[in-house]
Amino acid sequence: MNLFLFLNSWWVPFYGLIGAIVTLPWAMGTIRRTGPRPAAYFNLLMTVLAFVHSLVVLKDIWNQEPQSFLVTWLKTADLDLSFALDVSPVTVGAAVLITGLSLLAQIYTLGYMEKDWALARFFALMGFFEAALSGLALSDSLFLSYALLEMLTLSTYLLVGFWYAQPLVVTAARDAFLTKRVGDLLLLMGVVALATMAGSLNFSDLNEWAQTANLSPVNATLLGLALIAGPAGKCAQFPLHLWLDEAMEGPNPASVMRNSMVVAGGAFVLFKLQPILSLSPVALNALVVIGTVTAVGASLVSIAQIDIKRALSHSTSAYMGLVFIAVGLQQGGVALVLLFTHAIAKALLFMSAGSVIATTNTQDLTEMGGLWSRMPATTTAYIVGATGMVTLLPLGSFWAKLQWVENFITAPPWLVGVLLLVNGLTSLNLTRVFRLVFWGHSQPKTRRAPEVGWQMALPMVSLTVVTLLVPLLLQQWQLLPSWEAINRLAVVLLVASSATGLAIGSMIHLQRAWSRPIKLSWRVVQDLLSYDFYIDRLYGVTIVSAVALMSRLNAWIDRYVVDGLVNLVGLATIFGGESLKYSSSGQSQTYVLTILLGVCLLGLLVSWPLGFLIGWQF
Repeated sequence: MNLFLFLNSWWVPFYGLIGAIVTLPWAMGTIRRTGPRPAAYFNLLMTVLAFVHSLVVLKDIWNQEPQSFLVTWLKTADLDLSFALDVSPVTVGAAVLITGLSLLAQIYTLGYMEKDWALARFFALMGFFEAALSGLALSDSLFLSYALLEMLTLSTYLLVGFWYAQPLVVTAARDAFLTKRVGDLLLLMGVVALATMAGSLNFSDLNEWAQTANLSPVNATLLGLALIAGPAGKCAQFPLHLWLDEAMEGPNPASVMRNSMVVAGGAFVLFKLQPILSLSPVALNALVVIGTVTAVGASLVSIAQIDIKRALSHSTSAYMGLVFIAVGLQQGGVALVLLFTHAIAKALLFMSAGSVIATTNTQDLTEMGGLWSRMPATTTAYIVGATGMVTLLPLGSFWAKLQWVENFITAPPWLVGVLLLVNGLTSLNLTRVFRLVFWGHSQPKTRRAPEVGWQMALPMVSLTVVTLLVPLLLQQWQLLPSWEAINRLAVVLLVASSATGLAIGSMIHLQRAWSRPIKLSWRVVQDLLSYDFYIDRLYGVTIVSAVALMSRLNAWIDRYVVDGLVNLVGLATIFGGESLKYSSSGQSQTYVLTILLGVCLLGLLVSWPLGFLIGWQF
């Protein structure tokens, strides 16, 4: 039985796809009598099967060599497009994490969207989401990975625009889709160029090719930057980072998956492309610069947000920035541990935030307060998730960042400073959100806020336990250092940065009655951070204005030049025909004379330049 499941491990992504297809009759309204619940149960069943299947395969392959499955899609001449799947502890472990979080998110959805009339459509999109992510985890082909990234882009568009009756939701879905398309287009150029250069798009073949590739610095740099663009868009990295903030207009269960797993999907592809990126020092430096700018900038922006989901989503961009830095420093193992610990902690944070939103019917932090005694399970989940995000012993993020600091403790001080600054700002932001939501006095919308029902509480409590067990999992996988090998200075620096952020966040005076600071200087800083350094407005007056101007110019050329030329030919034809009809005599000799004169004139026009050139040569 185990051998059968192992040989058919490529089926794991299809469970979610089958669930999405089976759900379509309910999603399209063909079946209405039973309500949307059966569609949800079908998707849950298929997700359970995918989780169990991947878990059994992970148990069997843990101490074995990676296996590959090759499916040839198109092979002609020198073109070989094949779907290669990699079954290894890393890829199958990623599939277990994806299907497990998807299962918890779907159970959570039953409570969060209990009264939503489009519940079946949402579950269909979640199944599509899960299928793309699971396939991305198992994919050993850049061609297949690109196709699955396109599926994720489409899924993001549909899930962000789920409540399409709201104008702001439609705008957010459009912006998220178009922003990702920029990175996807550049990635497609890199994929096509790489297929021409390497002759194969399987990651294993690309790794072998990269060891002997002899590319010019310009070609290696352009190829590396093109391959970086796609993951940068998926991971909400500067300058393609604005979409994640707007994507928070979608339902919270989708935000759970998007902030924990979808952004990690792009980073996972980037991790697999490390051998190609290492061909260009410029590309590696670009990763470090992009990650640094995003990590620091998003951390600063998050502390000025008054929307609970936006405050957490900016920390997602910041954390992915740290992953980009790790890949740029060729610390692939550290990047994987960072992705693992972040996915679990961030999913728990968004479940806690969703419980608060469902109970209070608001996302505004200034309208919350005093929920710790009314929602103990939600409060506990938030505390555990926040602790798992920063470097506080003994949870997973501490060990991931400790391993990282130990690896580049000899690096330039500014690089260590970036990690400590981002960690401290994250701790400050999470503490600020905790004080506004759970601490202090009750507000009108929180005075009678009860704890959420079991459908939302069960996955939240389960994920709380998993977050607490992450250090044990890391120890089981032999990823924790021994106490004798731990760098004491690194421990002190990491804990001190988290403690500093916690202390500052606890001592800052948060006046709810002030919609804006009194001092002009603080007001300017608040606007600068809350509006994301005005980057969207900068795009509006530069790129968007340039595109709009070019569009108007093209429209003018199309209307007055192209259409004008075509209309001129038509008018000339009509005028010529109307004029010639009055000169028709009906005599054949007149027609022959006209043709003869025309042929002679044409011959003269053709031969005169030719004779002139011959005479000029002699």
